[in-house]
Amino acid sequence: MSRFHHPMLRLGLIAAGLLPLAACATEKQPLAATSKAASKSSPPRKPVQTAAPEEDDDGPVKPGGPPRVHAISAILIDARTGKVLHAVNPDARRAVASTQKLMTALLVAEAGDPDHIVKIERVDTLAEPSKLDIEPGETYRRGDLLRILLVKSMNDVARALARDNAGSIEAFAKKMNAKAAKLGMSNTHFVNPNGLPAEGQHSTARDMAKLATAAYKQKAIRDIVCLKELRWQHPDGHISEFHNTNRVLSSLRSCNGMKTGYTAAAKFCLVSSANNNSKDVISVVLGAEKAFVWSDSQKLLQWGLGEDPRTASSP
Repeated sequence: MSRFHHPMLRLGLIAAGLLPLAACATEKQPLAATSKAASKSSPPRKPVQTAAPEEDDDGPVKPGGPPRVHAISAILIDARTGKVLHAVNPDARRAVASTQKLMTALLVAEAGDPDHIVKIERVDTLAEPSKLDIEPGETYRRGDLLRILLVKSMNDVARALARDNAGSIEAFAKKMNAKAAKLGMSNTHFVNPNGLPAEGQHSTARDMAKLATAAYKQKAIRDIVCLKELRWQHPDGHISEFHNTNRVLSSLRSCNGMKTGYTAAAKFCLVSSANNNSKDVISVVLGAEKAFVWSDSQKLLQWGLGEDPRTASSP
């Protein structure tokens, strides 16, 4: 089998796509190995109080308290215990856009067999606007499609994975809702695998935190959502380099995933996770303006880990 070697990623071809990659690394080698969780016996770390209260455009926040959130709905949880650390309108039903691809990824990851070959059908291509432009008859490894789904959020890829998994988009939506019920996501209803607008489709920050926790426990998913970039070889031979849509991966050392989302109805959404070897936290920010979705998420993660904002950001 022919292979394309790159200093950041190893690219192999099976029709088109990627061979299994090494897990994510430390901040010095972001695509080489993922950060490992510390022993559960480690005591939780209390939030660090900085010398002066943090300030933003709305004025200072309470010293030592949670950061101000500008989004319509948000929640911060301890990913190990499920404890809610902070919440703002966590049960408000909202469209969550592409963050619901975490459910698509979870079901696909739980099915296993990343080497399974997915043959693209015409129905898979009926998606806009973010597309890989896969074509009927092309074949890809399931694991490769899962990577591009989580790194670059391709809507046609979500449809292909869903249809291959359940036989149809409608059947996969039923599996999504069954899994949501099993996870205790009582205010959630899914209609499609990619989060594009659909009548009756909604979730909440609290429910998405439950989904994110389940996804975070899947090593196959953790090893993907931490990737900052991905190289992809198309069937015609040309190579594209895709950068992860999650900007917090590049601005916060401790961030190790997870998934972005945007539609006009949902506004900007971000499910993000972070680890500092003594604690894992997950933040869900829904209905944010572009100017705040990244900063709100980063501040929540930093506060949850007890990090000093003056030293926690990536250089």
